Amino acid sequence: MRYFSIIFVIILLQACNKKKEEKLSVSSKTELKEGKEKVDSTVHNSNQISAEVKDGQDDVMLAEDIRFNGMGERIFDLKDFEKVFGKPDSIRLMADEEPCAYIFDEGTLEDKYLYKNGSCFENSEEKVGVNEFRFLNGNFILYKGKRIDSKTTLDDIRKIFPNSVRNIEKLERPGEGELPVIRLREDKEGISDGHINIYFKNNLIHSIRWWFPC
Repeated sequence: MRYFSIIFVIILLQACNKKKEEKLSVSSKTELKEGKEKVDSTVHNSNQISAEVKDGQDDVMLAEDIRFNGMGERIFDLKDFEKVFGKPDSIRLMADEEPCAYIFDEGTLEDKYLYKNGSCFENSEEKVGVNEFRFLNGNFILYKGKRIDSKTTLDDIRKIFPNSVRNIEKLERPGEGELPVIRLREDKEGISDGHINIYFKNNLIHSIRWWFPC
């Protein structure tokens, strides 16, 4: 009887040890799995950050996302010009200026430049397009609903277009000297050969101008 009792105790101890080993094994596998998930998550996030930092392309600014003085699109009807900007300060035939690029591909000899508060517009028949827009005399734009006006700083623009501000440079402006400028792409696909320049003066936004190569 005593012999069988000893054997029973030995079997019971072996069973307990086996359960402990199984529990430790499951715990170790769980820790390894959780650790691997954390590492994978860290690597994934690091790759995203690296891709963002390495992306040196200029940011995109779509004309459809802009409203001049809160109302006008980049291309609009001539009859709405005075509603949005007022009467032109001056008018000149585009042919006299001999520009190398036009907003409207199928223009006429009667196409005109309309000037207002330092801004320049192209007028072809019953259509008008914004060529250059100056943030003067209360002029402003809404970009995706966000107001940008003469009080908007370079740091404010940095929050919207970080890549382009990172690539900032200086360009000569007639009568203005060298001004800091950032470039924005006109489309996400990179189809357009042109781009948008945003100029700054005394750390404040100065003007926005569409540029296209001759």
